[in-house]
Amino acid sequence: MIEFRNVHKWFGDLHVLTDISAEVKKGEVVVVCGPSGSGKSTLIRTVNRLEEIKSGELRFDGQSVHAPMSGAELNRLRSRVGFVFQSFNLFPHLSALDNVMLSPVHVNRQHKAEAREKALQLLDRVGLANKAASFPAQLSGGQQQRVAIARALAMEPPAMLFDEPTSALDPEMVGEVLAVMRSLAADGMTMMCVTHEMGFARDVADRVWFMDAGCILESCDPESFFTRPEHPRAQRFLSDLRSH
Repeated sequence: MIEFRNVHKWFGDLHVLTDISAEVKKGEVVVVCGPSGSGKSTLIRTVNRLEEIKSGELRFDGQSVHAPMSGAELNRLRSRVGFVFQSFNLFPHLSALDNVMLSPVHVNRQHKAEAREKALQLLDRVGLANKAASFPAQLSGGQQQRVAIARALAMEPPAMLFDEPTSALDPEMVGEVLAVMRSLAADGMTMMCVTHEMGFARDVADRVWFMDAGCILESCDPESFFTRPEHPRAQRFLSDLRSH
């Protein structure tokens, strides 16, 4: 579903992604972890071209992501890659229901009645059927993030990307967002998740990618990663986590 081949990226003189070659299979959940500044968020943002790569190839469902394309083609690509941000990014002047309906109506030209019915189903799925008329300012952080997940699902994407979706939340709200992500994984959604939630990684991931200094240093199943990591940097990272 997602394939990186010798991907490089620089920010000025800073080499933020170094020769990344990896793949996410259809229906697979990959958790990307590592210390701050390791390139995790940059990596995930290249998948829907929020960040451009300098060299190499990146394919999503067989399509070359960074090939020359028109604005309409890029929008079509992005509509197939659900993206959930750290900071929710809901439209404050729209209700939860209208936030979820927006893209199907304006991008997919879906009839409003059909989009409304689907949006209500999605809000119910994330446990917010009773908040459809509420505006973002009336919702907790966890509720806003669940609306953001419903909004991404409204475009029926074949894959979902999560960029630290719980890091802006109070601790008691983290569980409600992770529960929605767990249910998506259980339904077979292809997912790439940048997260510091190691319990989620251990329970839900099919593979863990450990990054540092722009490189994937370790790629393995959660059991191997958490019990016998091979790379010294990964061993140190887990040791630091346990000491905290």
